[in-house]
Amino acid sequence: MTNLLFLPGLITPDADSSTLTWVIFMASKYAKMFAEATGTTLLIAVVGTILGFVLGFAVGLVNSTAIHPEDNPVKKFLLRLLKIIVVIYVEIFRDTPMIVQGMVIYYGLRQNNLMITSLAAGILVTVLNTGAYMGETVRGGIQSVDKGQEEGALAMGISHFGAMMYVILPQALKNIYPEMGNTFVNNLKMTSVLNVIGVSELFLMAKTAGGAYYKYYESYLVIALIYLVLCFVFNRVFHWSEKKMQDKNDYELATEYLDTEKA
Repeated sequence: MTNLLFLPGLITPDADSSTLTWVIFMASKYAKMFAEATGTTLLIAVVGTILGFVLGFAVGLVNSTAIHPEDNPVKKFLLRLLKIIVVIYVEIFRDTPMIVQGMVIYYGLRQNNLMITSLAAGILVTVLNTGAYMGETVRGGIQSVDKGQEEGALAMGISHFGAMMYVILPQALKNIYPEMGNTFVNNLKMTSVLNVIGVSELFLMAKTAGGAYYKYYESYLVIALIYLVLCFVFNRVFHWSEKKMQDKNDYELATEYLDTEKA
């Protein structure tokens, strides 16, 4: 007879118990472990995505910076060198799986006596992977802004850097914000591949819990529900904030900034 009545975490269900019974049992017995793994997953996704966005913006700016004939030779050389480095970096991380990147970076660094932890390696991989993809997104976002915007800013006496920071990037940010939200949610799910280097995220914890009773299916159902709730909540948050950004009027006259620069 199927045992449906038990104290979660205290009485183990019968072998013939239903899947739901085992899911409830696994979720309750290993609640603390799943909670800690959820925290680790969120930590990697949040920190890795934020730092990856910063790296992606730098990559996008380098890619979108034009080399003019009138530039001095040193500037031309440095820009070309940066562009070559950026292209190689982007190609490597866009053309290889994240699970392989994790293995290469983690074991590669440790093999060279850099005793990096699995958590730090997981965050590093997420940062580098996010930066490569966001770099192309930022470049596309900058190019989507009408060139007349920069020309107008330069005509008003604003420097190239000022035009980029106060005119171009704010408009580009609106264009790429939806992709930023998608990248974060994707990183949240992709942390599961980091179990190969021992990161104590949700997938590794589910595999560990499932192995105790040979109930892998039920254990994976638990983390599937956790991922579903997390991604659903963050998708709704990003959708709401995207609408607020589109409704808000961020375009103001640049007279105050212009006066500051002239001063």
